[in-house]
Amino acid sequence: MAVKDKALEIVIPKINIKEFKMTLVGDSPLMCHRWSEKIKKQMLDVHMKKAKTAKEAKNPVEDFIESLYWLTEKPTEYTTEAFEEAIQKGAKFGFPATAFKSAAVSAGYRAKITKDKVSSYGAFHINSELVEIEGVPEIREDMVRLNGLTPDIRYRGEFKQWKTSFVVRYNAGVYGVEQIVSLFNLGGFACGVGEFRVEKGGTCGMFHVE
Repeated sequence: MAVKDKALEIVIPKINIKEFKMTLVGDSPLMCHRWSEKIKKQMLDVHMKKAKTAKEAKNPVEDFIESLYWLTEKPTEYTTEAFEEAIQKGAKFGFPATAFKSAAVSAGYRAKITKDKVSSYGAFHINSELVEIEGVPEIREDMVRLNGLTPDIRYRGEFKQWKTSFVVRYNAGVYGVEQIVSLFNLGGFACGVGEFRVEKGGTCGMFHVE
């Protein structure tokens, strides 16, 4: 006589998702370098093998304005006056949230606090694409070498004094609040964010948890 198998009951525990607000304070200037639409078009033209056009004259203020992540309306004119007017009207700026998360994950892995980057990336998230940066950016001039050879001058936005706040959503079954705070503190010291950051041999983009 055939015996029927008993039905197996599988119990899946709920994921313990929690949130808390974190504030980061800059310990060194934050340098921005957002890809402008003009630069992206030039790169696309190269891949599409379009004929090269004459190089436009460099406009430092345009490069500066385009390097920033605007959360409010960007000036339509690339002048110092237009930028200052935007500031007076309460202009707000952001920065990619993934940069801060990557700094925390990378620092934790390098210091051997976490076993691998994959599990850390899935353990906590920042609930936005761009986080707001509190502060007023200034124009910064740097000498660079394209492909390590051709010298060039770059103009980018820099926040000398800055801070940011955002919500961290995390799996309490993997990390606790203190562990996540430690990862961000380590990331701010050992990696940083933005151009010329510590992780790339620079001195910019350092921060700590307030």
